[in-house]
Amino acid sequence: MVTLTRIYTRSGDKGKTSLGDGSRVGKHDLRVEAYGTVDEANAVIGLARLHAGPEMMTALERLQNDLFDLGADLCTPASADEAPGSRLRIVQSQVDRLEAEIDAANEKLAPLTSFILPAGSPLAAHLHHARTVVRRAERLMVALAEAEAVNPAAIIYANRLSDLLFVLARAGNGNGAADVLWVPGGAR
Repeated sequence: MVTLTRIYTRSGDKGKTSLGDGSRVGKHDLRVEAYGTVDEANAVIGLARLHAGPEMMTALERLQNDLFDLGADLCTPASADEAPGSRLRIVQSQVDRLEAEIDAANEKLAPLTSFILPAGSPLAAHLHHARTVVRRAERLMVALAEAEAVNPAAIIYANRLSDLLFVLARAGNGNGAADVLWVPGGAR
């Protein structure tokens, strides 16, 4: 458990921050960008929770906790001598749970006949926003993985999470009944 007694430390005043292993990097470091974007997605899910019913609230709270796990995973670079289970990492069972939740939510949705716009109810709009932020985090994670070791399960988790947020947004639009459909060329 984390204990915070002071909120400011002054250690980042010159543009550096500490990673989970204690190393110092620039605040613009790709690893910091990746876990910072995960944090942003978590905040957007917090906004979605303002509009969620009890069942959706429980699912979103679980996702927010997972996103803290993902942030912890990303902020701590893997070391060559890291023992399995010695660090908090995203694991396959978290990916499996997302896939089961996607399948369960998707069964209740009306089939898509068009791409949908990220709109509808306030809940759906916030979930679509969270989905796009997760997609950005995933892109940053993939870029980071080209330069440094990144837990492969973390990248897969982000990919599945954006899919889950898409189906949850549709659920938030009356299981797809209130989705706003894209009309190609409709604004010409």
